Amino acid sequence: MPVSDKILNTLRLNAKQAEATIALLRKQLSALENEANSDRIESSYVKQKEKLQAENQELRKKAKQLKLELEKVQRQNGIKIFTLPHDKQEDATVEEDGSKRTLTEVEPPVVEEKPVAKEKKPSKKEKPAKPKTSSSTTEENVDVSRLDLRVGKIVKVQKHPDADTLYLEEIDVGEEKPRTVVSGLVKHIPIEKMQDRMVMVLCNLKPAKMRGILSHAMVMCASSPELCELLDPPSTSVPGDKVICEGYLGTPDEQLNPKKKIFEKIQPDLHTDEEGIAKYKGSPFLVVGKEGYFFSQTMKNSSIK
Repeated sequence: MPVSDKILNTLRLNAKQAEATIALLRKQLSALENEANSDRIESSYVKQKEKLQAENQELRKKAKQLKLELEKVQRQNGIKIFTLPHDKQEDATVEEDGSKRTLTEVEPPVVEEKPVAKEKKPSKKEKPAKPKTSSSTTEENVDVSRLDLRVGKIVKVQKHPDADTLYLEEIDVGEEKPRTVVSGLVKHIPIEKMQDRMVMVLCNLKPAKMRGILSHAMVMCASSPELCELLDPPSTSVPGDKVICEGYLGTPDEQLNPKKKIFEKIQPDLHTDEEGIAKYKGSPFLVVGKEGYFFSQTMKNSSIK
């Protein structure tokens, strides 16, 4: 058995013996009080009482000392200190005036409190981590509904001042003022065929400079490596009409992120069919509330860009 355990056992035994002795003295004191009524033993009673009081006082001191030593050893050995099952013990002793008082009481346990760790505050340099979001519909569903397609009317067209192959157009797409658009159609469509023409316009591309002029949209055409042809909207269309595709009714992005290459992923599925009708994955483009389709006059089964 470890030395510390032996010491603990010894101290506990001494404490129990002291408590038993106190209880015995209490009984003896009670018996002496009963005998005190007799004048014949009064003198003996007083002497015995004084003797018991002195012994009781010594035992109290000894018991208290033993408890302190016991608690000290327990703390040194990492043992938690708890109160005994009985919260209080009393041993009555008689004072000189004949009153009684409590001899011993179990002291409350000594519990060593561990310092509470202070909550660490984020430093100014540390930025709060952004919550991770699951793949949203915006990121997962890359389809034609992400494109803001509208009917537009070319209200003004001229050649780009710094590029022979580019047109500089002003296109009405139903907003307060026409959008400036730069298109590489000089080699494919005569300028007189561009003026006042109704077209399909992609409006949520990020504006990009083309030979020094910022272009704010793109005119959609049936195209091949050699040819380009404008797509004709339904005859009753007006500038600003929303263009949709059957079966794809999502909400367009406010602006396509060039880094995500959304249009580049969608474009391979844009085409005209054998009748020249503009479609996405076989579904035709429509104007909300209008009858008819977008179509190319001569370019069948062609890509749309």
